[in-house]
Amino acid sequence: MTSSSDRSHDVRSPKTYSIRTYGCQMNVHDSERLSGLLEGAGYVRAPKDADGADVVVFNTCAVRENADNRLYGNLGQLAPQKAARPGMQIAVGGCLAQKDRDTIVKKAPWVDVVFGTHNIGKLPVLLERARIQEEAQVEIAESLEAFPSTLPTRRESAYAAWVSISVGCNNTCTFCIVPALRGKEKDRRPGDILAEVEALVAEGVSEITLLGQNVNAYGSDIGDREAFSKLLRACGKVDGLERVRFTSPHPRDFTDDVIAAMAETPNVMPQLHMPLQSGSDRVLKAMRRSYRQDRFLGIIENVRAAMPDAAISTDIIVGFPGETEEDFEQTLHTVRESRFAQAFTFQYSKRPGTPAADMADQIPKAVVQERYERLVALQEEISWEENKKQVGRTLEVMVAEGEGRKDDATHRLSGRAPDNRLVHFTRPDESLRPGTTLDGGPVLRPGDMATVDITYAAPHHLLAEGPTRTVRRTRAGDAWEKRNAAPAEKPKGVLLGLPTIGAPAAAPAPSAGCGCD
Repeated sequence: MTSSSDRSHDVRSPKTYSIRTYGCQMNVHDSERLSGLLEGAGYVRAPKDADGADVVVFNTCAVRENADNRLYGNLGQLAPQKAARPGMQIAVGGCLAQKDRDTIVKKAPWVDVVFGTHNIGKLPVLLERARIQEEAQVEIAESLEAFPSTLPTRRESAYAAWVSISVGCNNTCTFCIVPALRGKEKDRRPGDILAEVEALVAEGVSEITLLGQNVNAYGSDIGDREAFSKLLRACGKVDGLERVRFTSPHPRDFTDDVIAAMAETPNVMPQLHMPLQSGSDRVLKAMRRSYRQDRFLGIIENVRAAMPDAAISTDIIVGFPGETEEDFEQTLHTVRESRFAQAFTFQYSKRPGTPAADMADQIPKAVVQERYERLVALQEEISWEENKKQVGRTLEVMVAEGEGRKDDATHRLSGRAPDNRLVHFTRPDESLRPGTTLDGGPVLRPGDMATVDITYAAPHHLLAEGPTRTVRRTRAGDAWEKRNAAPAEKPKGVLLGLPTIGAPAAAPAPSAGCGCD
């Protein structure tokens, strides 16, 4: 038991933590919960330039290629650091922990805690138990103990946030192990979701992203097929909520009432991530995807009819077992017809525990690579052509934090357009037109709005090189300013997370979902 003198020492010198997150937005959101739990237990986040943290948590993914090798490689690098630092602890959670369980401690006996996807709320208790008992604690729950949104949160942004509306998945895609690790779909009550949205807006959030493994399947657990479209419309009535997004939907559940709700609700953004995976009906059947090419293209057509300016992105797997050249050509055809603004492309690789891993006709690596490169080249061409259509448009951009790595050198700011395209624009304090007034302080802060004219398009971003038309300082910007004025080592209240959609198709990047939608 910790003595009173030990506790007083902890107050003066709180232990630090660091979380390393791999995988999809679900894991990113879970890491925000883990941060909240640790800070509620008295830990503080380790500075980025610190030599090391007292507690290092790995929030793992079992979907990505070589996920286990990456984890054990990182654990191996920490072994000598831990040996030289008495009291340091290492915890492993997430999907890979749920899958491998006791294997992790056998391969890396210096790990202190292993916990699963269903019991992230136990992390502080398990760390303390491991410290007292001086032995590894492995606790994997088989079902959800508490919905993640009931846990404390330390979010990454003051102006945009994830809101989880469901967990788990009822699909049986042959390439995906997520349902076995996350469990069957479990929906939150609509009133609980809206209460969280309203609380976030009260804290200054102006953009939320509704999050679920198959987000538009929401309602299957509560017996309402139109629950998701009703939820979108309800979000439209939340005063002060400027932008609503969601990820990732499944084509099977994407119904006309959802399209209508998107088109008719002003704060639901004209952006859609719709995972394709393959354009071949034969491959889709082998994947156990419950739609075919015609159904997919019909959804795209209906979305564009209702929202002509919608930006649509997707996930595609290249080289699924048995994929022929003709199958791949069907994927290229679907890409040409769909005109995606962005695609997250993946080379198929075996995932232990999935039916596809044992299928015959695994495609040689060289063939997969060649097809992958052709797909990326095609999508790059389409992305650039679609972005060029934005030149000359006037867009209201929400200023982002950390999305323009060259902003200082180029004297620009960066932000997201309503359709989620990344826009780099001239700093308004250097180009503000006469007649625009400001109330002192920085011209624009993350979360504020700028109206700009698009002058140039690249495949993965837009430029607004002329003067900024108008600026609008917002409550979200106020929240960012207030948060950054507070001492970093003593975060207060509910802090908020920024949802973004990964990287361009030119590199195998994390998808907007788990790569399995």
